[in-house]
Amino acid sequence: MNLKRIFGAILTTLGIAALIYDAVVFSSTSGSNQDIKSLVIYGVLGLIFFSSGISLVRTTKDEA
Repeated sequence: MNLKRIFGAILTTLGIAALIYDAVVFSSTSGSNQDIKSLVIYGVLGLIFFSSGISLVRTTKDEA
């Protein structure tokens, strides 16, 4: 098992979870500043985690 590939899978999973939570907050938002702030924070973190996790999984080569 490659440690980078496992870490990439964990980052990808965290990114997906943050994006799903962002969608839940977006669907129940009332327009207050706190809601918009949490939307931006979770959305940006989710995108960063997801893209870095996918990048790690794609660029790590399988070695036996």
